[in-house]
This record gives sequence, structure tokens and C-alpha cells, in this order.
Amino acid sequence: MTKPEIDFPVGPAPTELVVEDLRIGDGAEAVPDGAVEVHYVGVEYDTGAEFDSSWSRGESIQFPLRGLIRGWQEGIPGMRVGGRRQLTIPPELAYGPAGSANRLSGKTLIFVIDLLDVG
Repeated sequence: MTKPEIDFPVGPAPTELVVEDLRIGDGAEAVPDGAVEVHYVGVEYDTGAEFDSSWSRGESIQFPLRGLIRGWQEGIPGMRVGGRRQLTIPPELAYGPAGSANRLSGKTLIFVIDLLDVG
């Protein structure tokens, strides 16, 4: 697997979570209360600027879905190991409205996520 390239979006940012499977996996399925191991890259919808990437750090990351932003909690379950999924996440399901403590608050985000394992 290689780091995904995210195409610059066209049109206005969506107001709801958009889930798009780029590759369907054939392994175990991610469940809402489970843990996942992923590789991912995240960019800002408006600028295309990359703000985070496990690929750039050279290692995957593991975590329980419950501890993540709502866009991931709602967008990853049902995904299968070996799959690649793109999530376009509005601010309400990411880091909240502009003016919140996070530098990504108020921004629509795009993540491409490779599901490596579930636990």
C-alpha cells in the first residue's frame, strides 16, 4: 500500500458526512465500539493542505473508535480490513465550529483511511 493522493474537491463543502469506498476490503469488519489500526492522510477541504498523515510519520496508528471525532465514529464502522475509504467531514462532526480551541475548528476535512486491522 502507498500513501493516497487526495484529489482537490470541486464545489461547496458538504454539510453532512460523505463516505466513499475507494477500495473494498475483504477482511474483518470495523464495529462501532471496536478498535482499529489505520494508515490515514487528512487534508482541509477548502485549501487541500495536508494537516496530518500517519504515512508521513512512517507508522500506522491504533485506537478505539469511541475516542475519535464523530465523523470517524460514524464513517469507519462497516469498513473491512484491506479497504480504503474517503470521509468528507463537516465541522460539526470534526472539531466543531470556528472559534473552538482546535486549529481545525470550523473546517470541513477530508480523510483517506486504510483499514489495516480491527480489535
